[in-house]
Amino acid sequence: MTISLRTDPFPSDDALRALWRSAWGDEGPATWQTVLARSLVHVGAYEGEQLVGYVNVAWDGGIHAFLLDTSVHRDFQRQGIATRLVKAATEAARARGAQWLHVDFEPHLAGFYRACGFRATEAGLIGL
Repeated sequence: MTISLRTDPFPSDDALRALWRSAWGDEGPATWQTVLARSLVHVGAYEGEQLVGYVNVAWDGGIHAFLLDTSVHRDFQRQGIATRLVKAATEAARARGAQWLHVDFEPHLAGFYRACGFRATEAGLIGL
């Protein structure tokens, strides 16, 4: 199995929905196209033409970027794909002018994001 990474592949809603359903167990947003159009960068992981991983980097239009939706199809997890996606997204965000990359995550993912180079910070959150 060879997994290739593609920067800004603009996958279809159907491809993203199938991945999201496998990774997260629900349908996800009604469409990803408006999200992708506003991204600083997004990266897809592919086995052949099948989307098996995805990460998005949103941004503020300036120096702050936000890593979102790191997802890997359940049949492809624990193979380093998410780490490769985050690394590629980090490098692309830096190359496109971001100076800070933020990520929010649940406690069980702290080790993963630490291994990707993120350091702990304090942050606030309001559910809307």
